[in-house]
Amino acid sequence: GPGPRGAFVCGLRERDGPRRCRPLAGGCCVELRGRSHLSAGLVLRWFQGHLQRCLGAVRYRLQERCRVSLSACPGQPPTLHILPCSDYVCCHISMAVRLIPAIPLGDALYLTALPPPCPTAAEPLWGLNASRQEQRLLGWLKEQAPASSCHLKCLQILKGLRDLRGQGLEEPLCSQWGRVLSSYVLKTALFSLLLRGPLEAWEERFLVERLEDLVLYLRDCLRKRALMDFFLGNTSIPEAVALPRFLKEAAPVNLLAAFDGPTLDTVAFQLVSTWIQAPHIIRMYSSPRSWRPAPAP
Repeated sequence: GPGPRGAFVCGLRERDGPRRCRPLAGGCCVELRGRSHLSAGLVLRWFQGHLQRCLGAVRYRLQERCRVSLSACPGQPPTLHILPCSDYVCCHISMAVRLIPAIPLGDALYLTALPPPCPTAAEPLWGLNASRQEQRLLGWLKEQAPASSCHLKCLQILKGLRDLRGQGLEEPLCSQWGRVLSSYVLKTALFSLLLRGPLEAWEERFLVERLEDLVLYLRDCLRKRALMDFFLGNTSIPEAVALPRFLKEAAPVNLLAAFDGPTLDTVAFQLVSTWIQAPHIIRMYSSPRSWRPAPAP
């Protein structure tokens, strides 16, 4: 059901009997309602330790081709950084890959370890990951929408504005801002808005209008305290986007249910303010190196 972070979460009871996974059962389970459950937080810590050992085993063999390192920030999954070694400037492109332990459910669905609220938390909750279904939907939209559709650009710009605005907010508003307007919430709002109207309206020449529609749609959802998960129990998804039976029959989940009214009202106000002040915010928080000279009149 809906969890403390406004997402679908569940617990995993430890299997009894001879088929127990001993390496995990020994140090990755916690008691919940009198039963032993697999802890996402402890699995994430166990997973990170294994990554460090694996990286130590392969780093020496890779040193002539690339430099690899592992970083882990509190509340975030470990990230593998890869920097190729080359004499060509164009090949010095680094790559960062988030590594998230997952349990397959079948039908391209996974349970993933939610980053704990603090590094020492042994939270027993796991989140549902439907990224494969997102890819199917995006593939269908690519076929149906105009070739010059701007829906992905709208999402990228809104994410960028969210991140830039967050740099100027103080706690606790800064943390609330990022949690309420998570990337999953922004994608959900975009998908919901896309299926409301004709896809021809998303041509690139309407970029500003569609971006404003997305901001106002999000504002209305925040004011109404409701933004339903796009895949769980949604009967309006096109039939061409094949969904597992589990998602079709699931109860709808409100992604904003975990947040109180004053928090959602504050985020809604800041969101509209961010849209109005977008040019000023971009100039204030963007690096001067990314500025382009103004075109001649």
